[in-house]
Amino acid sequence: MCPSGTTNQEKKQDLFLVCGLKSLGQHCVAVLNKYDVKISAIDDVQPEHWEVPELPSLLEKLIIGDCRQPSILEQADIRQCRSILLVTRDERMNIEAAFAARRINPQVRLIVRSDKQNFNELLYENLGNFVAFEPTHLSAHAFALTALGSEAIGYFTVEGQLLRVIEHQVQPKDSWCIGKPVYRLNLTTRCILSHTPVSSNPPKQFYDWNPEAEVQVGDTLVYIDVASELALFEQHTTKSQDFWGQWQHFLQAITAKNLWQRTVQFWQSYYQSQNQIRRIATIYAITVLILWLVGIVLYWLYYPQIALQEAFYATAVLLLGGYGDLFGGVKFAAQLQESNSIPWWLRLFSLGLTLTGQAFVGVLYALLTDALVTSRFQFFNSEPPMPQRNHVVLIGLNRLGQRVAALLQELNQPLVGIHSTTLDKHILPDMPLIVGNATESLAKVNLSHAKSIVLVGDDNMENLEIGLVAHAMNPTSRLIIRTQDRQFCDNIAPLFPYAQVLCGAVLSAEVFACAAFGENVLSFFHLSDRIVMVTEYNIEEGDTLNGLLLSEIAHGYGVVPILYQKYRQQKYSLMPWDDVTLYAGDRLIVLATSSGLQRIEWGEMLPRLWQVQIEQALTQNAIANGAEKITLIAGCSSTHARQWINNLPIVLPTPLYKYQAQRLVRELRKVQVVASVVFIGQFH
Repeated sequence: MCPSGTTNQEKKQDLFLVCGLKSLGQHCVAVLNKYDVKISAIDDVQPEHWEVPELPSLLEKLIIGDCRQPSILEQADIRQCRSILLVTRDERMNIEAAFAARRINPQVRLIVRSDKQNFNELLYENLGNFVAFEPTHLSAHAFALTALGSEAIGYFTVEGQLLRVIEHQVQPKDSWCIGKPVYRLNLTTRCILSHTPVSSNPPKQFYDWNPEAEVQVGDTLVYIDVASELALFEQHTTKSQDFWGQWQHFLQAITAKNLWQRTVQFWQSYYQSQNQIRRIATIYAITVLILWLVGIVLYWLYYPQIALQEAFYATAVLLLGGYGDLFGGVKFAAQLQESNSIPWWLRLFSLGLTLTGQAFVGVLYALLTDALVTSRFQFFNSEPPMPQRNHVVLIGLNRLGQRVAALLQELNQPLVGIHSTTLDKHILPDMPLIVGNATESLAKVNLSHAKSIVLVGDDNMENLEIGLVAHAMNPTSRLIIRTQDRQFCDNIAPLFPYAQVLCGAVLSAEVFACAAFGENVLSFFHLSDRIVMVTEYNIEEGDTLNGLLLSEIAHGYGVVPILYQKYRQQKYSLMPWDDVTLYAGDRLIVLATSSGLQRIEWGEMLPRLWQVQIEQALTQNAIANGAEKITLIAGCSSTHARQWINNLPIVLPTPLYKYQAQRLVRELRKVQVVASVVFIGQFH
C-alpha cells in the first residue's frame, strides 16, 4: 500500500510486468490499467487475437521472447518493476521465470500461475513476496455456488471460522428482520452488506443504502454471517423442521373424536417410504415397552416384599429369554416361593414375556442382517446411485469440471457427471458418471428434475449448443455456461437471458491483478455484477490504513471490515465495531471490490459530506456521556469533545461520513442528547 500522500504523478511510476498474453494475461492487463499504472508485457509469440481490443494501446512495451531469459526481462525493465505476473499456460515456465526475475530484482513481487500447492508454499517460505494462484480453482468456486442456486452466494474460511454470504428476499415469516431498521440487524456474527427495497435497483457500492430504513416484505438483504456447517447443516435443519412440522400439524389437528383416525393417517403417511420389516420392528418395540411396564407393575403389586428395582430387572430378564433362569432358583424366585405360590396366569404372562422378547430379538437380527447385506452390495457396487431430483448435471469433467464436482460434493449437493471418456476410478468415485456423447446422455440423468445444468467444457460453441438442448428439455433448471472468450461471453449473454455465462479468465484476472499490489486475496465471490474479494492487510508504518478508525476505513475506502486482530494478541474480532483505531502491526481482513482496493492503494478517501448538529443535553450526565460518544465515533480528542458539548447548540466542526454521522446521532440520543444530521456536500 502506498502512503496517503502519494500523488498521481508518483502512482504512474509504478511498473507492472505481465508475462503471457493469452486470455488470462490480457484480462490482467485490462484490470491493472484501471489502477492508472504503467504496464509492460512479454509473450513468446506475437498474439494473433486480442480478446481486449484496446490492449496494445495499454502497454508501455510488448516484448516477444522467452520470459525465462534474463536478457528479455532486462528489456522489460524488470529492475524497475514493482510486480511481475507470470500467467503463461506453462506452469514450469512460470516458476523458472520467477527464479530469474527474483535473481535480477530481489524486491519484485512475484504473482505466479501455478497449481503445485506444496511447492508453492515452499517457494513462499524461501523467496518471500510470492503468491501463486490457479485460475481453475478460482473460477470453480463461482461455478459451484451458481449451480447451488441457494441464497448463499459465497463461502470462505477465516481463522477456522466458516463465513457465508447470503442474499435473502424477506418473507412474511421473517420476524427477525421485518419492521426493524437495517442497522439493528448487525450483530457480532452478522453484518449487513446491502439492503434493496422492493422495486428498487441493487446498490452499486457498499454503504450505498440507508441504514435507518425499515425492512419490509419483499426487500432484499445481503449479509455475511458465521455458519457452523455448510449444506449439511442446512439440510439437517430442513429435515428437522419437516419432522417437527409433521408432529406439530398432527397434534394441532387431533381431537377426542378423531384420535384413532388421525393416528392411522399419520402412521401411513410417515412410514409409507419404509420397508415392511422396519414397520414390524416399530410395532414390536412399542409392544415390548408396554409389556415391560405391565410386568414391572404386576410383580411389584402382587409381591409387595419385592423391591421395585428387582421387579424391573426380573421383567427385563424374562424379555431377554430368561424364563428358566428366573424360575430356576435365582434370588427372585426364592422370594416368590417364600410367599404364596405363583398363580398360573402370572407364570403364563411371564412365559409370554419371554416369547415376545425372543421374537423381538429375531426381528432385530433381521434388521441387522438386512443392513449388512445392503451395505455389502453398496460396497461392491462400483456405480453410485443416480440422483432422482434436485441434483446438478455437470457436463465436462476437465480440470475445472473435476474441481467444481469436488466443491459440490463438499457441500453435500447431489450431482451427476457427463464426460466423453471414462475417468480414473480414484477420481470422484462417489459421483455417478455417464460416459458418451453429451447430447445423447442428457436423457439418462433425470434432467426433468435437475436443479442446475453446468457446462464447463473447453469448446465455447459446444457448451452453448448442449446448453440450448438441455434448456429445451428442462426450461426450469438453472443453466450455467462456461466460455473462455470475453467477446463470446458478451455477445451471447444478452441473447440468452435465462443462461448465466461465466468467463473463467475474467473471474480470475481481478484476483491476480489485486495480488500484484501486495494484497493477500484469500477468496472472492460475486455480488450482483461485481467481484468482491476477501483481502487481508497487515498494517505497517506509512500505510494508508494506519491511524484510522475502522469506520473511516470502511466508509472512506468503501470496504467492509470483517476481522480485526490487534498487534501481538491471539484474540481477534469478527464483524468488529467501528470505533477501533488501527496501528502498525495490526491485522485487518476486509471485503472489497477492485475500486475499493484502488482507493486504499492510492490513499484516496471519499469526501466527508456530513456533520452533526447538537441542540441540547437534557441532563448533566448527558454532557459527560455525550462527550465520550463524540470522542469514540468522531475520532477526535476528548478535550475538543468536551469543549464542543459545553457550548450548545453547536454544529460539530469535524466532517463525517453519512453512516458515522447517523450512528453518532443515534448514540447521542441514547444518552439524552438532542442531535441531528446535517448535509454539507459541496459547501464544505
